[in-house]
Amino acid sequence: MSAAKPPPSSLRALCLGLALLQLLVVVGLSQAQTPAPAPLPGTTQPTTDPAEARALNAIFSRWGLSASGWNLSGELCSGTATDTSDFDNDLLYNPTIKCDCSFDSGATCRITKLKIYALNVVGPFPQELQTLTQLNNLKLSQNYLTGPLPAFIGNLTSMQYLTVGINALSGTLPKELGNLQKLVSLGLASNNFNGSLPPELGNLTSLEQLYIDSAGLSGEIPSTFSKLEKLHTLWASDNDFTGRIPDFIGTLTSLTVLRFQGNSFQGPIPSSLANLTLMSDLRIGDILNQSSTLDFIQNMNSLTNLVIRNSKISDNIPSSFGQYTKLQLLDLSFNNLTGQLPESLFNLSSLQFLFLGNNSLSGSLPTQKSTSIQNIDLSYNQLSGGFPTWVSEQNLRLNLVANNFVLDDSNNSVTSSGLHCLQRNIPCNRDYPIYSSFGINCGGSKSITASDGTVYEIDDQNVTTASYYLTDTRKWGVSSIGRFMDSQSPSYTWSVSNQFPNTLDTELFQTARLSPSSLRYYGLGLENGNYTIKLQFAETAFPNSTTWQSVGRRIFNIYIQGALMEKDFDIRKAAGGSFLAAVRNFVAPVTNNFLEIHFFWAGKGTCCIPTQGYYGPAVSAISISPDFDPTVSNRPPTSAKNNTALVVGIVVGVSAFCFLLVIGIFIWKARRKRSGWDDDEELLRISSRSDMFSYAELRTATEDFTPVNKLGEGGFGSVFKGKLLDGRLVAVKQLSVTSNQGKMQFVTEIATISAVQHKNLVKLHGCCVEGDRRLLVYEYLENKSLDQALFGEHRLNLDWPTRFEICLGTARGLAYLHEESRVRIVHRDVKASNILLDGNLNPKISDFGLAKLYDDKKTHMSTRVAGTFGYLAPEYAMRGHLTEKVDVFGFGVVALEILTGRLNSDTSLTPEKVYLLGWAWTLHEKNCELEMVDPTLSSYSEEEALRVVGVALLCTQSSPTLRPSMSRVVAMLTGDIEVSRVTVRPGYLTDWQFNDVSTTFTSSDSYPTTSDPQTVSSSQVNESHPISAVGLSPSP
Repeated sequence: MSAAKPPPSSLRALCLGLALLQLLVVVGLSQAQTPAPAPLPGTTQPTTDPAEARALNAIFSRWGLSASGWNLSGELCSGTATDTSDFDNDLLYNPTIKCDCSFDSGATCRITKLKIYALNVVGPFPQELQTLTQLNNLKLSQNYLTGPLPAFIGNLTSMQYLTVGINALSGTLPKELGNLQKLVSLGLASNNFNGSLPPELGNLTSLEQLYIDSAGLSGEIPSTFSKLEKLHTLWASDNDFTGRIPDFIGTLTSLTVLRFQGNSFQGPIPSSLANLTLMSDLRIGDILNQSSTLDFIQNMNSLTNLVIRNSKISDNIPSSFGQYTKLQLLDLSFNNLTGQLPESLFNLSSLQFLFLGNNSLSGSLPTQKSTSIQNIDLSYNQLSGGFPTWVSEQNLRLNLVANNFVLDDSNNSVTSSGLHCLQRNIPCNRDYPIYSSFGINCGGSKSITASDGTVYEIDDQNVTTASYYLTDTRKWGVSSIGRFMDSQSPSYTWSVSNQFPNTLDTELFQTARLSPSSLRYYGLGLENGNYTIKLQFAETAFPNSTTWQSVGRRIFNIYIQGALMEKDFDIRKAAGGSFLAAVRNFVAPVTNNFLEIHFFWAGKGTCCIPTQGYYGPAVSAISISPDFDPTVSNRPPTSAKNNTALVVGIVVGVSAFCFLLVIGIFIWKARRKRSGWDDDEELLRISSRSDMFSYAELRTATEDFTPVNKLGEGGFGSVFKGKLLDGRLVAVKQLSVTSNQGKMQFVTEIATISAVQHKNLVKLHGCCVEGDRRLLVYEYLENKSLDQALFGEHRLNLDWPTRFEICLGTARGLAYLHEESRVRIVHRDVKASNILLDGNLNPKISDFGLAKLYDDKKTHMSTRVAGTFGYLAPEYAMRGHLTEKVDVFGFGVVALEILTGRLNSDTSLTPEKVYLLGWAWTLHEKNCELEMVDPTLSSYSEEEALRVVGVALLCTQSSPTLRPSMSRVVAMLTGDIEVSRVTVRPGYLTDWQFNDVSTTFTSSDSYPTTSDPQTVSSSQVNESHPISAVGLSPSP
């Protein structure tokens, strides 16, 4: 039986409904449109180019996108696609397009702009885009595009604005980008590209903005970039660019914004940057090797932000800083600035943030300060003196940690509590330890007991731009510096409620402390010895998903006791993902009852994900525990109560104790005198350390110190060649003078010196301390000393390239001691016999850091200066004034000895040549410097020789302030900076009369004619000098 036909009216209604439903489905599909129908007869409505419509439909369909505000009535180029609405900034319409409907006499519309912004579309760069040949603006940033940037991008020659930043694109940059000669702005930042910048990018002569930060690029910046004369904004931080910052950057005089942080650029910074007079935002950081001055900023009067951080700047802060009237932020931290703080800098009326920490600034604080400056970091300098009234201003953030201020009852109230404990000498509980462990819940507002029983204390103080905090118990403290650049609402802690599945202590990882520059935690009053430091981290800002937020990277360095423990640490990589715990355990020695843990941002990692100004170190928890059995209570001292019984008890107890103490001391002294008993038992627990040697072991190594193995003898004692059981050849120095320190202190100092390592420093393997014996174990260097190579009976045939490299290597070693080592050291006796040569004739400086180990009776502070005539700086010889410039003077003399192949004084020569410095000046004044070059050299570089002479004369100026730093010496020798010409003969040459040039200041330290350098000690100066103090140290 057939079904009855519906009435005609019902059929018409059904058909109409189906037609409407089909139309809704078509319009609602997740594609932009199907090709537009032909225009109605008699109309002139333009239509979108069919090929472009198909291409856009395919892209939208693949990514599940739909139109809003355009594609009206099935026509792509309609609505907002053809009006004057703001394409870039109107977030209401995204994704969106713009069209030009002037083609084919107004009949055809072509797509000229396409924006798919921050929608987390996933997949490769769409091939269909090559169809949209009229595109002049393509914005695909903040998505998760993968794979390479295709070469066809170079065919879109109408392109003016191309932005694919913050994606996951990879591979090399296509050279075809250089075809886009109309390009005004190019954004490639925060991707996973590799390889170098294509030289063809230099063809983009219309380019005004280039964003390549965090792009994964490497290599040198191509010379073709010198053609980008219209460029005004260049972000190039967080790559691996190498070589020097090109000089031609200084010819791009339209530049107003330049960011060069977190690369592998070599110094010095080119002086040509001084031509960039329009510069308003300059950020340079993390420069390797050669030092620079601040001359390159001298004409940048429009600066608002100036960041020259961790850039090996060796200079004074110019008093002319008052010219930078627009400056709002200045960061010159982690350099080698010297001199005093200029008043003009502190009077800048626009300045708000001032970061000068981790330099060598001295003197006192300026008496006045502009009220606009509310954030000041002066930590880790050599400042001293009193406190001006402005330090008490409300809302002022001021960090003065690790200076030389003396705080007492008269001035302690004007600074934040605890500053006196965090000065360079670390006075609080030093030598009187009371603690052996602690835990910190970083950024946390409550105390947490972890699954292993460790108690993590609250750390919720408002430590921000230039701040520090010390607990009431003086057990631990924290210091933070830096500003999250470009952040509208910076936060220095964070808190989440997520669970962390790979730990039993989820709550520990729900908070963290952050810093944009440098974050340090301190342990005070700790019993000395080796500790395990447990650092705990978690990443919460970058989700484990295919989203643009996930491409962020947080990278920083970890230092403990000034030593780099982990470089480029990435929390998420270490944990295997976000919202997972990452734990790092390190073993480090505590010396001087003090521990420093330093998290340092070196310009690496993304800057702007998930928000602007999001980068730098973050840590969730810290704990330390001893690797020995502690003898302290690990409890803070308790205050006495005003109780009569307690007072009486104390009086009686103390009286009895004093009586017993006197008896005990008498007995102890008698026993010690009879048996020579000392604190060897205390050393037993560390005798298994790799840097501790037994006396029996060294006797065997040296064959009972047989004279056959004796290498020589000097001021510190005899040195013997030895061979350890593991086959290592060593030089064993028997110290003949008595140390002024206890055994544990001696071992601690030796451990500190052993940690100072550089290719141009002799490595100290360790020591032996048994009974009254003190022995040091060094690496053995087969070519002995420079003096023997130059002047000895069996001198070596050193050609000019070798001599020049010896001179340069020695300068680099001294520069490291003065400016780069965690423990900054003045050698005090730089001379040819203290420079050793390895098998490849590489120079290594010996006997650095030993002077403070010896008794005052052996130093100039109580009797006379101990040193070798001809190498001593006049201010040290006459007044005992000791700075690193004493070493600079000695280096200048050594440099001349290397050049001439003769001793600094030689009575066998004619009178005008007896004293090397005097002869050098005579020839210099006649412009005949090359006459002093060693005549045994068959050939040499005149340019290099003149550089050596010029440097030597600068280094031996009368006034220490006129001598260059050793980093500048290196730069001058390598030709990176000019050698200044000196014209005035030093006063000590014109005023002093040398009737007997062979006389030395102490007979025991006269010039050794046959000694081996591994035996000749440095001058013994026991003066306490801040540059060589062990304690708060300006790592990195």
